Amino acid sequence: MARTVYLETSIISYLVARPSRDLVTAARQELTREWWGRRRASFDVYVSEAVIAEARAGDSEVAARRLAILADLPLLEITAEVTQLARALAKALQLPQRAAADAVHVATAACHGMEFLLTWNSTHIANAELRPTIDEVSRYSGYTPPILCTPDELMGG
Repeated sequence: MARTVYLETSIISYLVARPSRDLVTAARQELTREWWGRRRASFDVYVSEAVIAEARAGDSEVAARRLAILADLPLLEITAEVTQLARALAKALQLPQRAAADAVHVATAACHGMEFLLTWNSTHIANAELRPTIDEVSRYSGYTPPILCTPDELMGG
């Protein structure tokens, strides 16, 4: 049985974005493409309606490329349990309203038992300072938190 990965929207965005001149962004784009090409097949990959909604936003041409990538990926349902955990996470992490979707991504992955949540969002998701709170709230709510990581961390040995 393959290991499970929830893809947060930043992964899809980096995957289809035009090449960046910014060195950090360009490196992330390359790492994302490398993970997609070399490692994606090693995992059962999932997204949620929250990812679809975020992927639809912005430039219509780029949004269409993001949605094309997402078309074949299975969707995890945003259940009442996901919503409840997302609210608890947002409150505990003191997330601004504009970051509410970040809590939904973490909650979706936790409630559906995903092993990993793959993201480039280090502000509110793959953030070492927030991780203890994410773990505590998830476990208190009865869920095992996913491992929050970036593509370079999930590249394999």
